[in-house]
Amino acid sequence: MKTAIANSKLDEIIANVEKKGTEAKNLVADLKSLRELALQERDPLVVKVLRLTYEFIEENKCFDVQAQYEEDEEGNEYPIDIEDNDNLLYLLNLLKNAEHKINREEIKDYRTSLKMELY
Repeated sequence: MKTAIANSKLDEIIANVEKKGTEAKNLVADLKSLRELALQERDPLVVKVLRLTYEFIEENKCFDVQAQYEEDEEGNEYPIDIEDNDNLLYLLNLLKNAEHKINREEIKDYRTSLKMELY
């Protein structure tokens, strides 16, 4: 996120998720308002991943998205088993510095996984 307002909102959401997880009060509404701020920042990737995130949470009441993998010496990828809350927190923390090249690649992985799960 680029603006102080967006980062402040993101920090609030992260603190809420740290306390209550995906059961956090107003989580979907907060993600929707953060998406509006991302629209103002004109970052289509962040806008899309936020929409897919709150749609997934609304539909599944969790965030068990498989978007992180580890690679062995031979180049084979294996999914990393992560709890819902940690998974969501990881994505939200990536969004703090969404312009960073590596973070963007991981955000794209989440976007792809969310699209596959939802559609």
